[in-house]
Amino acid sequence: MPSYFPIRRRTPRPGGIPSDRIERAQGPASGTWDTVLIWFMRLTALVWLLKSVFAWATILDVLPGVRPFEAEPFGRQSAIVYFAVIDAAAAIGLWLTSAWGGVIWLLAVTSAMTLAVLTPQLLPLSVPLLVFGGCVVTLYFLLSWLAAQEAR
Repeated sequence: MPSYFPIRRRTPRPGGIPSDRIERAQGPASGTWDTVLIWFMRLTALVWLLKSVFAWATILDVLPGVRPFEAEPFGRQSAIVYFAVIDAAAAIGLWLTSAWGGVIWLLAVTSAMTLAVLTPQLLPLSVPLLVFGGCVVTLYFLLSWLAAQEAR
C-alpha cells in the first residue's frame, strides 16, 4: 500500500472552466464611485510614500539644515522610525487597492493624529494638518460607502 493517496481531479466538461483555476470569475463592471475610490487611494498612496521617504531621509540625515537624527530624543526617534515603516507599508497597500492597505493606512493616520494630540513633543503637527488628516479619512469612508452602495 503506498504511503500517499493519489490526487483525483475531475475533468471539466468541454468548454468548461477547470475546477483548480485561481482566476476570479468576471464580476460586474466597476462603477463610477469605484473608479473614484481607486484614484483616491492611488493619490493618497503617493502622498504617504512621500511622507515615508521624508522620514527615511530624516533617519539617514540626508536633509540639509535639519537636526541630526542621533540628536533627537529617543521617543522622537522611535516615532520617526515607526512612521517611516508604517507609511511605506500603507502606501504600498493603498496603491494595490487592497483591504489590508486601507487598514494599515487608517492605523498610520489615527496613530499620527493620536500622537500629535497627546504627545506633541514626539510628533509636532499643526492644527491644519490634523484637520486635513481627519478630512482625508472622512473622504475615504465616504467614497468607500458610495462605491459599496453602487455595487449593490
